[in-house]
Amino acid sequence: MLLSVILALISALPLVLGHAAFWHTSMWGFNVTDKTFPYDNRPVAPIKNMNFTEWWFHNHLAYPPNPGDFFELPAGKPATAQIACNKGATDFFASSEGGDIRNAQNPNDVCPGATSQEYHTNGFDDLEGCALAIAYKSDVNQVQPEDFTVFSVNQTCVWTRFTDFQVPARMPPCPDGGCICAFFWIHSPLSGGEENYMNGFRCNVTGSTSNFPVAQSKVARRCGADPTNGKMQAAPANCTYGAKTPFYWFNLERNNMFEGTYSPPVYNDLYNFLDGAQDDIFVDSYLSIPDPAPNAPMPILADVSATKTQIPSSSSNNSSAVPSLAARTCGSSNGSSLRKREVVDVDEGSTSWGGLIFRMSKRSRRLDLHKRHRLWHMW
Repeated sequence: MLLSVILALISALPLVLGHAAFWHTSMWGFNVTDKTFPYDNRPVAPIKNMNFTEWWFHNHLAYPPNPGDFFELPAGKPATAQIACNKGATDFFASSEGGDIRNAQNPNDVCPGATSQEYHTNGFDDLEGCALAIAYKSDVNQVQPEDFTVFSVNQTCVWTRFTDFQVPARMPPCPDGGCICAFFWIHSPLSGGEENYMNGFRCNVTGSTSNFPVAQSKVARRCGADPTNGKMQAAPANCTYGAKTPFYWFNLERNNMFEGTYSPPVYNDLYNFLDGAQDDIFVDSYLSIPDPAPNAPMPILADVSATKTQIPSSSSNNSSAVPSLAARTCGSSNGSSLRKREVVDVDEGSTSWGGLIFRMSKRSRRLDLHKRHRLWHMW
């Protein structure tokens, strides 16, 4: 009797441990198990070395959510997702083949009974962040990789089951039928092989107060300090600003990132994905965005505090076509940078630039249209 119990527990381990996924009834593949495909294609399975059909939406497009199931995105507020290594570790355990495995002593446990290495981190300081992206289309079959725009980043993901993603306050409403969203994650190179994670889901923006659309997204550039690869200083002028596309990496087709095995693209400051809501993704967010280059001028951020919520009839996807917005420079015109520890203190109240940057935790570096220029002006 004891032997049969032990064997049953061992056989269940692969379904309980390892990797992580976004879980919600609005997702494609919500009820996919390790028996659905000839290979393990559960939502938690990593994506790598696959053709486009296999990796796009995790090859779950034939397993859609039920009509009416949406993940709500409240404009200006956090959307709380559940991220776990198994559906049984979430509030959706009732439809999990392994039942309820939640940790009663720690409701935020991502992977009950396992160490953090099972969801690819050696500890809190080894986290590289994850992202939510949105496509303003209601038909998933019309969505292409370039249609997605990252609207929220959590730099301490994956670490807790209940994970907040801050939604920009100016998110416009979705079309009839809702929007298409996706969860993206690439973990630290120190805690696992080269892997992508993607889970698509239906979403809907609630409480919208603006109709200015999201701008066409562009590929993010590696522009932050990168000591591991010998780059000690950030190059802010070499960053991609505004709407950015998710990372598509290490597959056989449709990649937009080509970093090496030990330098994966990640959702944090290294690629100018600041923690929290990505508030500068709209067509009116900037007056100008010069082409990125190490010595290029910095973008000119628009002051949108007094703009109308309705799109002017003459507006276009070019943010410079909104002439009524007040300009605000994001940095020095020559793009030169100082070492963070050599920045001259400048009083703003009792706060110095040095104190400002070094008292900020990873989770507190939020992108605020009316405050973030305080950091950018350091350069």
